[in-house]
Amino acid sequence: MDFTRFMNKFNEIERQLSPTSALRLSFDNISPETEEPPDGNKRLWGVPVPPFVSEKVVSWIEEEFHEAPLFYNGNSVLKKVENVRMIDRYNTKNPTVGTLYLTATHLIFVEPDSNKETWILHMHVASIEKLPLSTTGSPLLIRCKTFLSVTFVIPKDSECHDVYTSLLKLFQPVSINKLYCFNYQPNKDDFPKNAGWDYFKLEAEFKHMLVPNEAWTLCSMNEKYELCDTYPRQIYVPKEATTLMLISSSRFRSKGRLPALTYLHNNKASICRCSQPLSGFSARCLEDEQMLEAIRKTNSNTDYMYVVDTRPRINAMANRAAGKGYENEAFYENIKFHFLGIENIHVQRASLQKVLEACEQKSPTMSAFINALESSGWLKHIRSILDTSSFIANAVDKGVSVVVHCSDGWDRTAQVCSLAQLMLNPYYRTIKGFQALIEKDWLAFGHKFSERCGHIQTDAREVSPIFTQFLDCTWQLMSQRSEAFEFNERFLLILHDHVHSCQFGTFVGNCEKDRLDLKLAERTFSLWGFMANHLNEYINPLYKPNVDEAIKANLAPQCIKFWRGMYSRFESGIHPREPLGDLLLDSKEHCNSLEDHVQHLTKRIASFKNYISKSAKKLQDATSAPSKVSKELSSNEINDNKYNYDKKLSELSAADDDHPLKASNMSFASLSLSAEQSSPPQALPEEINSVAVDWKPMRNVTTCSCSTPFDQFSKKTHCWRCGDIFCERCIDKNVALPGHDSGKPVPVCRGCFRQMQKQSP
Repeated sequence: MDFTRFMNKFNEIERQLSPTSALRLSFDNISPETEEPPDGNKRLWGVPVPPFVSEKVVSWIEEEFHEAPLFYNGNSVLKKVENVRMIDRYNTKNPTVGTLYLTATHLIFVEPDSNKETWILHMHVASIEKLPLSTTGSPLLIRCKTFLSVTFVIPKDSECHDVYTSLLKLFQPVSINKLYCFNYQPNKDDFPKNAGWDYFKLEAEFKHMLVPNEAWTLCSMNEKYELCDTYPRQIYVPKEATTLMLISSSRFRSKGRLPALTYLHNNKASICRCSQPLSGFSARCLEDEQMLEAIRKTNSNTDYMYVVDTRPRINAMANRAAGKGYENEAFYENIKFHFLGIENIHVQRASLQKVLEACEQKSPTMSAFINALESSGWLKHIRSILDTSSFIANAVDKGVSVVVHCSDGWDRTAQVCSLAQLMLNPYYRTIKGFQALIEKDWLAFGHKFSERCGHIQTDAREVSPIFTQFLDCTWQLMSQRSEAFEFNERFLLILHDHVHSCQFGTFVGNCEKDRLDLKLAERTFSLWGFMANHLNEYINPLYKPNVDEAIKANLAPQCIKFWRGMYSRFESGIHPREPLGDLLLDSKEHCNSLEDHVQHLTKRIASFKNYISKSAKKLQDATSAPSKVSKELSSNEINDNKYNYDKKLSELSAADDDHPLKASNMSFASLSLSAEQSSPPQALPEEINSVAVDWKPMRNVTTCSCSTPFDQFSKKTHCWRCGDIFCERCIDKNVALPGHDSGKPVPVCRGCFRQMQKQSP
């Protein structure tokens, strides 16, 4: 099929239809042998055609394109190119040769010799560059938001151009309604669509901080986003704040982002966030000054508070020329001002680009890489964010309230407010708490995810790695205090990748209002629902729940590290490394499985002992019957009367018949383990065999049983039933094992899952 011709005709049809009823054919997760739908609607190549599409359009497509699309792993292939070379910077002389598949959602490169597959989600593509034609073919350089950089050399320039133009249309849609999340359909058994959307409620998070209380109250003025459309509907303000103060302060602050509570510590010190004032060189707002004074009065421990401007002072002064700026110290009493110098989004974007260039050096040396990393300034920016966050956390820990802002209050403010809470409160260092922190300080308070992550075609200058820096800073804290965090590095990587993937609707949109307008909770799946099914993969084996104190970051230069697991995770290099975190987690899971199994067997043995003891008691009671008869015989006068003799013999015979040992079915197998237990003794071998005592060592395992090769960053997972090692694709089932006492679902391979399905009644 001529792919370019098909796409042109397809786009022509789509333009002729209304925007709300555009023809969208999604081939993902649909088998080509799909039967006709039960409602009688027509199918086109196995895909149900919406009822609003006329028969004329359907017949035209069938006449124009007689052949059905090719499928690869359940994905419809729009373009297939063979003899494509994938160039690795460590092996430029012997590139890998394979087949390139372009689907509606992924670009897939398959190496037939090693069965290795490289999957690139279209939404993960950051840039595509068509390099000059060479003697071996036409090179296509693809850089991804996940920091994968790959070059494909396609034999024919025309085929390379087809792939290039197709990817340009697919990797960054024009409309937000064409993002991947609106078409994504997981397997039916994975999780329901509503899972995860109701995990977190902003009101519940503030109740966790004992808010509202005598000092703070819920403001109802933003129920319809009239006060500030980038804030959540529920905002908490001082009880002393009047309606006039709230309205005037909102008008005086950039984008209407007035000071609002985001965190209340147990010592009454608070963190409030807002945007810069529209003060210019001399403007002031009495109500805004009263608002900050009301915030100060909510904390009776001190007679002053801090206002932290996260920008460099020179940047804040430059904004005054545009009618913005910062608070005039002469107008705000009992307040101490601090400028803490985090650079703007443009500097951060350029800095990350230099990091990627350092990681992509063709012939890297240690000194060249270190010099390039230093000149990027990336680690300096990470340290600056941690320094500002530490200042806020230390102030709050000492009982001093802090108001934080940057320019518009949704980038640097979100970074430092959330990191300060991470340092202060152990709840936010758990998996659930960290997700709640993101929901509150990033999603609810309006970080512009769609613009900063480049989800759709917008101004490229708005793209910046703000959330990536937050995750990097979190990883720095984890590296220094690993026992204080419940989650591991993989948890942060999954978060980062799915913020950019748009596979789930959680991070789509720029604020809470956007997400409600798009009806994401009804139309898309939640990332939290997906992650809830994989929590065992995110557990930090070194975590100690009793670490409940505030943690402090070590800001010495040698303690701020380059996050190789993020920025170079796809780089195998010459000396690949085993991920230590995965090895520790695997060992802990093995121990947990054995402990659970031992607990179950201990209870079974106790049940046997209990009922054997009861059976022995019955035996003892029964054997006392003949003795009683003997005593009776000896106590009475024995006579030779035949009648009396026969009578006693019959009594003895009756007693012997009643003896428990005479029971025909007497055996240990007939003993029930307990009246309460439903599993019979015959199930004991199945329970013992359902848990793998020995697990296959992870070292030197290069391939899964499905022939998928493992690299150093592939997730290797043990089946808890057979103990073998599988890739993520082969171990997608979680079931409760009969030999575990807890009854918790654990990972099992597909083969073991099928066996358990056959054995179950």
